[in-house]
Amino acid sequence: MSMEALRVVYRLRSVGAEATRRAEALALEQSVEMPIEAVTDARVLRDVVGRVESLEQQGDGTSLARLALSAESIGSDAGQLMNMLFGNSSLLDDVGVVDVDVPATLNSCFGGPRLGIDGIRSLTGVSGRALSCTALKPIGSTVEDLARMTRLFCQAGLDVIKDDHGWAADARASFRERVVACQRAVDEAGRGRSTRTLYAPVISGSLDAMRGQIRFAQAHGVSMVLVAPMVAGVSNFHALRREFPEIVFLAHPALAGNQMAPAALLGTLFRLFGADASIFPNHGGRFSYSRAVCAAIVGALRVPLNGLRAALPVPAGGMTVERVPELVAEYGRDAMLLIGGSLLIARDQLAARSRAFVEAVAAASSEVAT
Repeated sequence: MSMEALRVVYRLRSVGAEATRRAEALALEQSVEMPIEAVTDARVLRDVVGRVESLEQQGDGTSLARLALSAESIGSDAGQLMNMLFGNSSLLDDVGVVDVDVPATLNSCFGGPRLGIDGIRSLTGVSGRALSCTALKPIGSTVEDLARMTRLFCQAGLDVIKDDHGWAADARASFRERVVACQRAVDEAGRGRSTRTLYAPVISGSLDAMRGQIRFAQAHGVSMVLVAPMVAGVSNFHALRREFPEIVFLAHPALAGNQMAPAALLGTLFRLFGADASIFPNHGGRFSYSRAVCAAIVGALRVPLNGLRAALPVPAGGMTVERVPELVAEYGRDAMLLIGGSLLIARDQLAARSRAFVEAVAAASSEVAT
């Protein structure tokens, strides 16, 4: 197997001889998908059939199997990479992906973020502090309500205002109506400021539909879009990344809850496919991710990786203004804090609550060592 192989660590809910049998079966399932006895081509046996490189029993009754898989059948297709990692094996209830080591050739092929942390900072004009972000909720709001909230958030100084990811393109407030109204509100409310607020509409539908949405948004001054790669399809997401290099892609984790470790999916793979920023459920919020899992996601997004740009971590999911000092201390300045419902619950005090959020991010950032 070439050194340029794709290396994957799987967790098996078995030990001993059963784990050995399971790992060897997994190597076949994720490569040639047939009994080894049926493979007669010497080159396929040497270069394509998956290999179990190590198997380590863990104290919790599981085993970690490190497999080398040929990158030959992946090409430049993000979907096929996902298939090689965890296609058929995702149907097994005793196997999960723990870690992914992508070879340099594939890193170069997929390219990673086109803008990343530095590009987002350049567009917003924000330096020396963490960024702030909120979401336009609830689904079903009128265009007028969305524009009013956008204007208020922009006046408060938030850096990014994104659509809630559940907005459909043809919802009551359609994609085109939202883009026109919300971007206009940002442009008008942001005049004269030293930093720039970005409005990020959510794109959805077929590849052609998403292409059209981005083109329409660009024509109206939009520089960032929200997309859920697992909903849109990772191949479609990567195609859009290639086609629109000047757009910031904010990745949403919807449909990403499966047997693949969050750091591998929301961190390594989303970054590899081109996410400039990646939202993840922070510990202590509405979801069950631990502090260690969140730290692993952030590490996967920012660690030096064969020349790929670093992507911006975006902790979210039930966060509050009161937790801002804790979050900035934990994730540092190269992060964007996403708080939605905790702002909107303030109702007629929304403006004050939004300003408090912005001020808290700036204050907490000043306390973080460079």
